[in-house]
Amino acid sequence: MTPTIKVENLRVSIPLAAGVLHAVRGISFEVAKGETLCLVGESGCGKSLTSLALMDLLPSRAKREADRIELDGADLLKLGERDMAKVRGSTMAMIFQEPMTSLNPAYTIGNQLEEGIRLHKGVSASEARERAVYLLEKVGITGASSRLGQYPHQLSGGLRQRVMIAMALMCGPDLLICDEPTTALDVTIQAQILHLLKDLQREFDMAVILITHDLGIVARVADRVAVMYAGEIIESGDVDEIFSRPTHPYTQGLMNCIPVPGKTAYGERLGTIPGIVPSMIGEMTGCAFANRCAYAEDICLKTLTTRELVPNHAVRCVRAEEVAALNAGLDTATASAGSPA
Repeated sequence: MTPTIKVENLRVSIPLAAGVLHAVRGISFEVAKGETLCLVGESGCGKSLTSLALMDLLPSRAKREADRIELDGADLLKLGERDMAKVRGSTMAMIFQEPMTSLNPAYTIGNQLEEGIRLHKGVSASEARERAVYLLEKVGITGASSRLGQYPHQLSGGLRQRVMIAMALMCGPDLLICDEPTTALDVTIQAQILHLLKDLQREFDMAVILITHDLGIVARVADRVAVMYAGEIIESGDVDEIFSRPTHPYTQGLMNCIPVPGKTAYGERLGTIPGIVPSMIGEMTGCAFANRCAYAEDICLKTLTTRELVPNHAVRCVRAEEVAALNAGLDTATASAGSPA
């Protein structure tokens, strides 16, 4: 299957007074039409900067480098700012984490929905309005026509997030990037938004990159998972494979933090990952997780390699085979409990 987006060796660095912060360190992935890739990891691992790098919306001081960022066969690295502006909102779109800071409080919902499609597609005002009403209804907003005249502060958090989804879909993008789109919402609205995104993906046949730290969300919506740590993808594969056989010690640690219905007793302590994330300022040798890893040996401090233990399951660990063997006989109920039905 031809990928909608293909990324090879993406790096993001930010110069600071203390040195260069290597926020994203050589990650590669691809996403096909109709597929959902979840980038998962704790705060500060580089997930959001990865999405901003794809959109070329990094802070002015940040430097983006890559061997390839290809969207629908076009090399985005060769596009200037004017050409890249034509891609944003049209071929690729993004739903940001907090809609209240992403929507302009000075303009109506209608103004903000219609602006992009009139700019990119050159449609008339009436056509843009018709598309806006259609998409607001599609994302579950009643009284769509009247909503166009309202301002962001007049809508609830759930409605604002639905407006952001509609805005991202106005031009029918091939790639939709969702940066923790449900973080600020309560659990009920979160489930509705996730279900809505899945339905819209099927209808519009989009490739989706979903950024989250919530493994429950990953289990429900992902086709493939890429686990990030300290700016690197340390494990990736099909969602069933990752949840049933997590191999990297960091992924195993994340899975052990999940309560298992029927197994985790009331009041029982959940798993934890000891230590802290290493500084990403300056060059790093070996495995970034070594100082927190129970399996670390001297070789881990010097060498790092990505191994594909089985098809569609890659692990960035020099001792991957040994770790997999050590855990082969362990109960994997904790990992599989969150896997999708």
